[in-house]
Amino acid sequence: LYGPALGITSMVPDMDVTAPATLTAAALADAVAATEATLVFASPAALTNVARTADELRGDQRTALAGVRTLMSAGAPVPAALLRRLAAVVPNAAAHTPYGMTECLPVADIDLTTIEAVGPGNGVCVGHPVPGVEVAISPLDANGAATGPLVREPGVTGEVCVAAPHVKDRYDRLAITELTSSRDPGWHRSGDVGHLDAHGRLWIEGRLAHLITSAAGPVTPVGIEQRVEAIEHVAMAAAVGVGPAGTEQVVVVVATDPAPGARQLAPLTLVDRVRAAVPEVDIAAVLVVPELPVDIRHQSKIDRARLSREAAEMLAGRGLDRRRRRGEASGADGTGDGTSDGDGVSVSDGDGDGDGGGS
Repeated sequence: LYGPALGITSMVPDMDVTAPATLTAAALADAVAATEATLVFASPAALTNVARTADELRGDQRTALAGVRTLMSAGAPVPAALLRRLAAVVPNAAAHTPYGMTECLPVADIDLTTIEAVGPGNGVCVGHPVPGVEVAISPLDANGAATGPLVREPGVTGEVCVAAPHVKDRYDRLAITELTSSRDPGWHRSGDVGHLDAHGRLWIEGRLAHLITSAAGPVTPVGIEQRVEAIEHVAMAAAVGVGPAGTEQVVVVVATDPAPGARQLAPLTLVDRVRAAVPEVDIAAVLVVPELPVDIRHQSKIDRARLSREAAEMLAGRGLDRRRRRGEASGADGTGDGTSDGDGVSVSDGDGDGDGGGS
């Protein structure tokens, strides 16, 4: 809706708009060609399928996509590997992953070149705040609550707070939400957890509601998930807490490619790889599922609260296929033998700046 609101000619490709992962490279190319679009904005789930179906493009469709100058994706963490794959689809486009939320959009922006120069870290680097935006952090206490005063020191993990002329005025008929999110005058508490680095760039580590409150202190999920997703055959990963608050155990749940036929404990080979990828975190268990639950709008935001409940059930032995524990039936790579399929998407003829997305 931001494109039309800004007066930019926009088009939604021929796809099921309630299922972003149905977007194909061909459908995107046809929409770009129809409007001579120069800007594409899509969720990570949509772009993943675009990259997957790129081999089906005709010559004229590739020509149309070569006219795209800006590619933007938001709504959930966007893997740099996905942006690199898309470079072959939109070869002349600068790839950006703007960060923001409904209450303040945009907050920060970063492009693929900078992402690669910065390198990996604990979370997703979303770049420097855009002009006019201030970012501060409310540090976490031992229980995972953001109770600390706002700071800008590098390396401090806590709730991301933003101040800007375009921050929302107030919530409508949500008095408690308004009170908690605006308890620092002039600042909006985003509900996201992250930190600033030594260069003033913002890193997002997850949502406050998804913190794992272990006996050793709060654990944020996104950094763990990114490193696990770098393992071969891991399509998507989630780190969740299982157990009582304050003594939660870190459990990693992965969807593999190819997908397993049922929920199961991960083969020992995969468990070893996951633990080796995140040696500083005590991972109690690794589970494999056909797919992870995600939001309807973006099909990219993992429903970690639901997944935490499901992981607890699996570890209690409910709905679990134990036959593949040691991987004999699923192969030495620790994956199954099936396949799995997977925000709105828009193309525009404008050259406007990113209109952001949450994480």
